[in-house]
Amino acid sequence: MTPLPAWLKAVGDQSTVVSIHAQPGASRSEIAGTHGDAIKVRIQARPVEGAANAALLAFLAKQLDIPKSALELIAGDTGRAKRVRIPLAAEVVLAHLTAG
Repeated sequence: MTPLPAWLKAVGDQSTVVSIHAQPGASRSEIAGTHGDAIKVRIQARPVEGAANAALLAFLAKQLDIPKSALELIAGDTGRAKRVRIPLAAEVVLAHLTAG
């Protein structure tokens, strides 16, 4: 088994927690490598009234091919450093977020 990157943590209930460094207000939404121990995600939405958080979850849901309602923002509601719980195995999340 390949070791997981620092930004990805498998948790006991068959889900995964992803550490994200969000960059709102980007020209387009995309994964842009890593930032320290987090995966960097550029989000097109501005950080106004939760728009960037909603756009981040929608972007991740599309990348992972799961409903947005399955994702849970567990930390970082008002900052750039965020943690999102995803109900998929860590290997599946890794494959989807690093593809292409």
